Amino acid sequence: GKILGNFLLLRYLKSYIYNSVAELRVDIIDYVPNLFTIVVIWYAVKYLVRMVLYLAREIEAGRLKFNGFYPDWAMPTFHIVRFLLYAFMIAMIYPYLPGSDSGVFQGISVFVGLIVSLGSSTVIGNIIAGLVITYMRPFKMGDRIKLNDTTGDIIEKTPLVTRIRTPKNEVVTVPNSFIMSSHTVNYSTSAREYGLIIHSEVSIGYDVPWRQVNQILIDAALNTPGVVDDPRPFVLETSLSDWYPVYQINAYIKEAHKMSQIYSDLHQTIQDKFNEAGIEIMSPHYMAVRDGNATTTPKNDLSKSNTADTASQSNKSE
Repeated sequence: GKILGNFLLLRYLKSYIYNSVAELRVDIIDYVPNLFTIVVIWYAVKYLVRMVLYLAREIEAGRLKFNGFYPDWAMPTFHIVRFLLYAFMIAMIYPYLPGSDSGVFQGISVFVGLIVSLGSSTVIGNIIAGLVITYMRPFKMGDRIKLNDTTGDIIEKTPLVTRIRTPKNEVVTVPNSFIMSSHTVNYSTSAREYGLIIHSEVSIGYDVPWRQVNQILIDAALNTPGVVDDPRPFVLETSLSDWYPVYQINAYIKEAHKMSQIYSDLHQTIQDKFNEAGIEIMSPHYMAVRDGNATTTPKNDLSKSNTADTASQSNKSE
């Protein structure tokens, strides 16, 4: 009886395995058309993405042009189109996947979609803001900008954040959604297209003719490295205070990333020019009765000593 039972069990197992293999073979044969459809869809989307990438690179390099479409839009547009194509591919392939109509498969899909929708509101907001910023073109890579209280150069743009390097080499990471809700000043665009105007104010006493002050300020600007002479610098007299008039020198520059150094050089040149002319800069306030008191101009001005040394050397050489 025991031998007979084992024989029947082996026969049952053999029949079960045979039937399972036969069913699996039938299922595989029946699934071949679906598999072929999936492969065709995959390759069609794959080569379509390659074609879009080729067009994007041609536009970015300037070899292919469309009116109203800027070269810096090419790669961001490619990434958007690629995402949409792959999403479309998944939507087309989904019904051909084995078990796609089962309750378990559908339940997992709904659960994953719910998790993504609940946990990615901020991420989606930053991505959308990044897309809007890309097509608004408020700045490009390398531009010197001012974002609220942060001034620096754009060193990286991603779908989520933008990174700015300040003149002190501090890297500031700003979410794209924050940029959308803030005001941005682009110094580089102004410098490239119009010439960026830098300005500084000095206060000079009423005893100095304003025409002389204007000429000294313009000469100081023209002698500052980085300041262009076309358009020419100009002076505005911004106020007539109780103690002195206030003069504002305005000068054009083309290199926005050197703005801090140009400002420093301008201030130094202004001091040199007024010291050479023997004119006091009345800020901070100086109270002096002209009864022999010394003026506030530097006694040992390096620019004067350098000029004197140069003149003496010239006399000696002659």
